[in-house]
Amino acid sequence: MAREAHDPAAVDEMIDYVAIRRLQAAYADVVSRRAWPELEPLFEHDCKIVVDRRTLDPLVLLGATALGDFVGAAIERFEFFEFTILNSVVDLAADGDATARGRVWMCELRQDRESGHWSNAYGVYHDRYRWAEGTWRFAHRRYHSLARTGPATQVFAFPGAAAWELT
Repeated sequence: MAREAHDPAAVDEMIDYVAIRRLQAAYADVVSRRAWPELEPLFEHDCKIVVDRRTLDPLVLLGATALGDFVGAAIERFEFFEFTILNSVVDLAADGDATARGRVWMCELRQDRESGHWSNAYGVYHDRYRWAEGTWRFAHRRYHSLARTGPATQVFAFPGAAAWELT
C-alpha cells in the first residue's frame, strides 16, 4: 500500500510536539535523579518559575539553578523520590512559531528517610516553551499543588483560569 505524502506543516508540528514531550520527560528524569546541574540546558537562563504550594505565598524563582536549589532542599529528607508525569498537553499554536504552551499533571512518589512513611504529592505545571538555538526550553513555569497524602492528607481547589496566565 502506497503512503500519501505528509503535509510538511503537520510533520513540523509533530516534530515540535515530540521535542517538547522529550523536554518534559528530561525534566522528570533530572528531578528524579537529583541531577541538578542537568536542569541548566532545559531552561532559558531568565526563566521565571512560580511555585504555588497553596499553604504559603507563591515562591518566585529565576532560572534553573534557583529551581534546583529549591527542589533539592525540599526533597532532601526523602530516601526515595520519583517525579512521574501522569499526563501532559502541548499547544503548539498558542503563541506562534517560536513559543508553545502546555500543562504537565504530575505525582511525586516519596519515602521519608527517618520515618519510612510513604507519601504522594500531586500537582500541575502550566508551562510556556520557547524555541531558541535549535531546541525547545522552558521559558516560564507556574506550579500548583493539587493534593498531598501523608499523615494529614490535603486536597486543594483546582486553580481557576486566571491562575493559568503566565506573567
